Amino acid sequence: MKKKEGASLPDRPIETPSLVQLLVVFLKIGFFSFGGGTRPMMHRETVENHPWVSEKDFLAGFAIAQVMPGANPVNLALYLGLRIRGAMGAAIAVFAMVGPAFLIIMAMGFAYRELTGFPATHFVLAGVAGAGVGATLATGAKVTLGLDRHWMTALIAITVFVAVGIFRISMVPVVIIAIPASLMVAWMTDKEARRDR
Repeated sequence: MKKKEGASLPDRPIETPSLVQLLVVFLKIGFFSFGGGTRPMMHRETVENHPWVSEKDFLAGFAIAQVMPGANPVNLALYLGLRIRGAMGAAIAVFAMVGPAFLIIMAMGFAYRELTGFPATHFVLAGVAGAGVGATLATGAKVTLGLDRHWMTALIAITVFVAVGIFRISMVPVVIIAIPASLMVAWMTDKEARRDR
């Protein structure tokens, strides 16, 4: 199946970074990404700026991170580190994600306690939250444009969005139903693609 021109990044050879490069990049992500901005920054650093994983591998990790217990960005860092440099890469990526976050949370917790009485504090936090949501939506749109499209995939995505986002159904039962349906669609799409070659 041929992708539309400009829909995603051109295929580039996957590079294997040194452990120091991996540490530096994930420390940068850990220090400079906030809230929903973590995943977009991970995508930019590991797929766009450094061709360490493919778009499909990133999406696979993103999906796994969503359904596994624990913090999604840490799950994704674990997956990417493992994919890029094995067990040591996973340990470095998780350390680099959690360490800066821990220090920033401690500093912000202290600052919030001292500044909570000022109205400007709440405006700043609302702005950070808005930026995180915007970054997440932008990454979702960018990644979606690079995917192979199938009407059943779109139907599953819309159904999950409506069930969780609008009707406020708990995510766990929705995901339990959506995963087998998504796997079936992926299998059917792959089978069609192989038949068309």
